Amino acid sequence: MIISVVTACLNNETTLRDTLESVLAQDYTEIEHIVVDGGSTDGTIGILREYEDRYRKEGKTLKWKSGPDGGIYDAMNRGIERATGVVVGLLNADDFYTSSDILSKVSETISGTTADGRQIDAVYGDIHFVRPRNLKRCVRYYSSRGFRRWKMHMGFMPAHPSFYCRREMYIRYGKFDTGFRTSADFDQLLRLILIHKINIAYIPADFVTMRTGGVSSSGFGSYLQIFHEKRKAFKKNGVYSNIVLQGLCYCCKTYELLKSHFLQTIDD
Repeated sequence: MIISVVTACLNNETTLRDTLESVLAQDYTEIEHIVVDGGSTDGTIGILREYEDRYRKEGKTLKWKSGPDGGIYDAMNRGIERATGVVVGLLNADDFYTSSDILSKVSETISGTTADGRQIDAVYGDIHFVRPRNLKRCVRYYSSRGFRRWKMHMGFMPAHPSFYCRREMYIRYGKFDTGFRTSADFDQLLRLILIHKINIAYIPADFVTMRTGGVSSSGFGSYLQIFHEKRKAFKKNGVYSNIVLQGLCYCCKTYELLKSHFLQTIDD
């Protein structure tokens, strides 16, 4: 089973090697790594060229293309369109796999069936955040263990960087809506998991190490923007929610942010 890993990048020369090395370190070999570059002007392209032979020697495939795009969600869509694997997942250019057996676990679980014998369409797990200058210290852990479909009415979702889905689901139900600035991932999972009820399975593993500084971890202002975009996703998809339900989710996220800031302060 080929697993396609899509990476969108733009001027990521300082972090891209970690991403590529973590893919090469995977003990699973049937990997198609697709990197969609938005026209980098730093050393990103040179790094991609450097790693082409390394991937071939490891029996893995690295495909990349550079040129202008319409932003990160457009780049992800282009990557999904180029994918040929049975399963597709995303790995950002400043993130890396936490251990070498992640894709093996994805393959093993998604090849199985649900308790009532249905095909598993997607799997997900946990992720954690680190500060760019200290990649060993976790400042926030995002567990998807407690996720349930009905919680999407509140704005909760599985950790999207850990989400691996059969490519046929994207063909059938659509990719990312580029009309969203920060929450196209929530909109997509809302469609796949809540509306179309694809069969999902949780893997109790820490999939990805993410550097802080992205939209999901950059402060209260970003949470407010995500809050409004989730309301837009509910309205667009005809899914019931209300400000009280969403407020509960927002309170949980605020607590996580405060805890993360406290841990970072200790780290200083």
